Amino acid sequence: MDLKTAKARIETLKKEIHRYRYAYHVRDEETISPEALDSLKKELFDIETKFPELITSDSPTQRVGGKPLPEFKKVLHEARMLSFNDSFSEQDMKDWFSRLEHYLGHDVKPEFYCELKIDGLAIELVYEKGLFVQGSTRGDGHIGEDVTQNLRTIEAIPLKLLSEEEAIKNLKELGLNPKKYVLNPKRLVVRGEIFLSTKEFNRLNKEALAKGEKPYANPRNVAAGSIRQLDPKITAARKLDSFEYAIVSNIGQTVHEEEHLILKAFGFKTNPHNKLVHSLDEVFSFRNYWDTHREKLAYEIDGIVVIANEHKTFNEGGVAGKAPRGAMAYKFSPREATTQVKDIIVQVGRTGALTPVAVLEPVSVGGVTIQHATLHNYDEIKRLGVKIGDTVIVSRAGDVIPQITEVLPKLRAGKEKEFKMPTKCPMDGAPVVKDGVAYRCSNPNCGARRREGLYHFVSRSAFDVRGLGPKIIDRFLDEGLIADAADIFSLYEGDIKALPRFGEKSAENIVREIQGKKETTLSRFIYSLGIFHVGEETARTMSAEVLRRNITMRVPSDVFAFFKSLSTEKLMEMTDIGPKVAESIYEWFHNIRNAELVRKFEKGGVTLKMPERVASKNATFAGKTFVLTGSLSSMTRDEAKEAIRNLGGNIAESVSTQTDFVVVGEEPGSKLKKAKALGIKIVSEKELSAMFRR
Repeated sequence: MDLKTAKARIETLKKEIHRYRYAYHVRDEETISPEALDSLKKELFDIETKFPELITSDSPTQRVGGKPLPEFKKVLHEARMLSFNDSFSEQDMKDWFSRLEHYLGHDVKPEFYCELKIDGLAIELVYEKGLFVQGSTRGDGHIGEDVTQNLRTIEAIPLKLLSEEEAIKNLKELGLNPKKYVLNPKRLVVRGEIFLSTKEFNRLNKEALAKGEKPYANPRNVAAGSIRQLDPKITAARKLDSFEYAIVSNIGQTVHEEEHLILKAFGFKTNPHNKLVHSLDEVFSFRNYWDTHREKLAYEIDGIVVIANEHKTFNEGGVAGKAPRGAMAYKFSPREATTQVKDIIVQVGRTGALTPVAVLEPVSVGGVTIQHATLHNYDEIKRLGVKIGDTVIVSRAGDVIPQITEVLPKLRAGKEKEFKMPTKCPMDGAPVVKDGVAYRCSNPNCGARRREGLYHFVSRSAFDVRGLGPKIIDRFLDEGLIADAADIFSLYEGDIKALPRFGEKSAENIVREIQGKKETTLSRFIYSLGIFHVGEETARTMSAEVLRRNITMRVPSDVFAFFKSLSTEKLMEMTDIGPKVAESIYEWFHNIRNAELVRKFEKGGVTLKMPERVASKNATFAGKTFVLTGSLSSMTRDEAKEAIRNLGGNIAESVSTQTDFVVVGEEPGSKLKKAKALGIKIVSEKELSAMFRR
């Protein structure tokens, strides 16, 4: 992304995020999911990080919340109430810590206080001489709304601090020295979160439905709306809860962990699950544990907050825009996220049905990174109004396959392109016909032939991709994840893991196996292409010709260029290649679609191992050609072939005048009869074994 493109994208994102945030923070209305909004904010933050010269004071990354509502008295906060920047991966967190150390100019002690990030409403509480005198919302960070009377109705918020004697006793029990702190401050300012339990949220929604009213979207909206009620009785009826997590006033605390313990000693409700850790690995473990155990909580959380525990480090870090440098929100994998449609391609399924598939900028949704989302059919594209280049919302809940649920047209830059279904099949060029809402290739053999080609490609003698059997290939074809063999090498774990009945382990195993098979021998690569009449032995013959000419081939395009340069006559000069085989090879390497397939192989990272073993001219079987027929008992046919090759011999599939030996096992076929007719030497399995020992 260049500076001009970045500037245009930033302006578009700022405008839309402001509109969504105003609806969310000020009007308590949810126009898109919080997860999708987080995704847009993360995109803006990433672009501004790359182009810091484009950061402006009106950027959503530089401010907090929304304007206070006019119905409430305004409250100036003693210190700015900040928000946090979001991260979604371990790498994001490592980058954050590196930025902090770079800003401070020295190593930072890896000591972090981790808090569960409750999806609620941030508040500030003020106590004078131990009594609760004022409570306010965050507002824009500088000025909030005075909601004291409403907060007084919440049981979790103490109206009076515990006495100094009680605080001293509690601090000792918590392992702190009471003499270190001011335990009777004239003014104490603390901060926390108002939230609604899942149980209470369900109760309120049940009541709303019974009255024929619209149910609430989420607990956070109910909490925010309840605090902003002008009638405290309505707030009291909602049974809100609260955890406090920070002390603004300086009463002697030097690390963030102390604040939680002091709050508890004073009589505030704190979250018992928060934890001090001593490395980023422990941060990751804490976050991952609660990602899988959050359903056990009585309230909703959407991630954790990670804070540099030492106040000295936190304060020296200062503020960047709306967020402290010394803290970061580490979100759980969103079930919805925004991304851009890079392209819309058409995959042809095993039955010949054409399925449009969106190729996405890789995005994490529901714990998996995906880059493909099926668009099902052309009618669905028209219903969504999706164009190539659009910003879209991708969702995935449970085991549902990732899908585009919404297009954000106001984020268009004017360069988006309409998608049109092809009139000819992208696989074989046959006309495309409409069948209800579906489009199909008119060639009834299209899907079946390609399916067999994919089975062949991953077989033992070709790329030997274990665990990628026919059923899985069929599934990948039907879901639009692959259209040809080259697509196999661009599969993401997330693309597979997102499919029902495909677990994380199976996805990892498949991708690991694929990645491990990207390098193969020249003969295996040629055989895998599925060229008509080209079996294992012919592929070896073609490979041997390359080596005979001392040509080094490292990538698939080298192979394509070489064999395309050969005439049928030149091909027929190779051992065991007759007119039909030569014509088939010639046609394959002069096909435009095959040229594109080879380019895709190269783009997917396929490489060749060179050289293959070339036997010495002095080898026992140098220059001799063998044909095997019937089953062997002391060795497999593959073992026999390999032994012959190791001694310099060649293997042919059919008997001809160029054949030197025909090895006969049990129940030989017609090759024995032809060998006798041509007067070719016939050897038994026992005689062959003796020849190996000479």
